[in-house]
Amino acid sequence: MEKEKSVGVIGGMGPEATVDLMRRVIELTPAGDDADHIHLLVDNNPKVPSRIKALIEGTGESPGPFMADMARGLERAGVDFLVIPCNTAHMYHAEVAEAVRIPVVNMLDVTVRHVLERHPAIKKVGLLASTAVEMTRLYHDKFAQKGVRVLFPEAGQQQDVMTLIREVKAKSHDFDSLARYNEAALALKARGAECLILACTELSVIAGKLVSDLPVYDASQLLAEHIVQSVKG
Repeated sequence: MEKEKSVGVIGGMGPEATVDLMRRVIELTPAGDDADHIHLLVDNNPKVPSRIKALIEGTGESPGPFMADMARGLERAGVDFLVIPCNTAHMYHAEVAEAVRIPVVNMLDVTVRHVLERHPAIKKVGLLASTAVEMTRLYHDKFAQKGVRVLFPEAGQQQDVMTLIREVKAKSHDFDSLARYNEAALALKARGAECLILACTELSVIAGKLVSDLPVYDASQLLAEHIVQSVKG
């Protein structure tokens, strides 16, 4: 019998988002006993340098070398492929992939592919994500190749989204922050977004707090589904 694949998780960005991905994988796995679950090796390292400081503020050191080192450690431990449960950290995906011989799943590719499969004629998608994802055009360029325009909240409302992301990291978000977040989502619909993408794993942690009548695609959930499909078939 062929050995089941094990999965390495380059985590800690943030730590709760990493645990959230693990919970999703467990919930999606068809299991009748402990042994039926997927072998996850997790480096949940919150000491990876801040993506925000490196990409937005320009004051921090690059997370890339730290992530590459984590990838090598997980490869040495024997995992078959790697995942990175952080959208912004995919700015360093190529650097991580070059550091190892095993595949490194690209969560953004998984998400874009899924959205296009569900909506082959879509023209505009709304993104709820870190400002760093907007600045680096991580999703813009992937969707643009398919003729799809990416919409981010306008500057003031994007700041509201960033405030909520920081509050989720600090476990301090409140009703007012969530209300402003949902206003940002509503404004994206008003500008023509045909679906919404949760492209920050902190927003995935509170996915149930988003109120919208648009289709919503959660990058973390799609990554979890990809993991289970890749291992269990």
